[in-house]
Amino acid sequence: MTNSIAIVTDECVDYAITTTLRNAGFEVYAISEQNPAIKDKDVLAIAFAQQALLITEDKDFGELVIRLQLPNNGILLVKMMEAHSQIKAALVLQILQQYNTTLLKAFSVLDANKFRTRSTT
Repeated sequence: MTNSIAIVTDECVDYAITTTLRNAGFEVYAISEQNPAIKDKDVLAIAFAQQALLITEDKDFGELVIRLQLPNNGILLVKMMEAHSQIKAALVLQILQQYNTTLLKAFSVLDANKFRTRSTT
């Protein structure tokens, strides 16, 4: 079973997130597997071309989509550097299941204490 939303995981994303999402039926394009060491703008372009949500742990994407207004299909910034890999992965999966397409065309932030989202269109 595949979930309705395509996902690109940035190279910096904990690999447990990629694995957990794939196991849950999400189509995940992992930059670490396909295009390691490419620039953030190129990562964003790949996600946009695939009409995918970009999951990252790199806050620089906020500048690209909020300030520079580069085209995107949505960003989920995971700010949980100290959290255990499996906990991060479970929380990301929970957010994707709960908010699904609401994450598209939005810049969302998930940290240990809260989840917030704002439209990028």
